[in-house]
Amino acid sequence: MKLSHVVLMMGLIGLAACSGRERDIRLHELRSNKGTPEEFAIVPNRPLEMPETMAALPAPTPGSANRSDQTPKADAVAALGGNPARVTASGGAPSGDGALINSASRYGRDAGIREQLAAEDLEFRKRKSLFTWKLVPQDEYYDAYRRQWLDTYAVLDAFRRAGVRTPSAPPEGWEN
Repeated sequence: MKLSHVVLMMGLIGLAACSGRERDIRLHELRSNKGTPEEFAIVPNRPLEMPETMAALPAPTPGSANRSDQTPKADAVAALGGNPARVTASGGAPSGDGALINSASRYGRDAGIREQLAAEDLEFRKRKSLFTWKLVPQDEYYDAYRRQWLDTYAVLDAFRRAGVRTPSAPPEGWEN
């Protein structure tokens, strides 16, 4: 058997070995190589409290939050001096932002835009992940979305040329 045949056969075997599993389309490489637990992922539970009387307990409401559940957003808002009661558990917009939402949607809005964008982004990530297999896993996110980035200084210059008052900005390359 010729050496070229052996090399070709090994290449085909290697290619067949890669095709058995589904592609990873996450683009972000968020795994840790340390082999130890992630210390910031451990969140202690709130202590259980015993009420004075069992009659003082509220009636159970299916689907609502448990009193001992963690509320990291509300805790962060309280730590920063805000009102944690304004944080909504459902993830929706706070009621005080109604005027802002009405103003932003005055020309119409698509109720299913989040689902549409999620589906389009999934297709984009699938296309980008076709030929991104690497021997060493690395973060592909910034390379995949690089063509969609705005050049902030070009936009700033365009606004200034149009006569729009703009805030000051650091010069290009200041972070180096």
